[in-house]
Amino acid sequence: MTKLDSINERILQELSRDGRLSNLALAERVGLSPSACLRRVQDLERSGVITGYRATLDQTKLGRGFTAYIAVALNDHTTPSQRAFEAAMARAPEVRECHNITGSVEYMLRVEVADLSAYKVFHAETLGTLPQLSALTTYVVMASPKDERA
Repeated sequence: MTKLDSINERILQELSRDGRLSNLALAERVGLSPSACLRRVQDLERSGVITGYRATLDQTKLGRGFTAYIAVALNDHTTPSQRAFEAAMARAPEVRECHNITGSVEYMLRVEVADLSAYKVFHAETLGTLPQLSALTTYVVMASPKDERA
């Protein structure tokens, strides 16, 4: 496993802010030579600490300006029921994240759609058809003053 010393932590912090940062610029920011910096980044990639790079997208410009979190309670807590629910969520393009959680509900979803009307369609035609559901609570995102998801 890769040692996460203070330099590796700084490398990860800088790449989290800007995954397109050149090795030369990254090396300057973390105080390493370019070759030493590249070796460390490659080691972080090989060890699985860095799992990939991706673009951050403006969901509003993509027609998905309405975001909601949905707490989902199931009426059946068996493994087949959970697998069926998870498979349905994997097939739903509106569902951007699906987390199995602890607490009073089993799942937390992050859903992105165009608007409230599109959410209503998803709610009725996707979630409303699943026999495993016991209860849903929707939390509509009004603003995101901090969002560090890449």
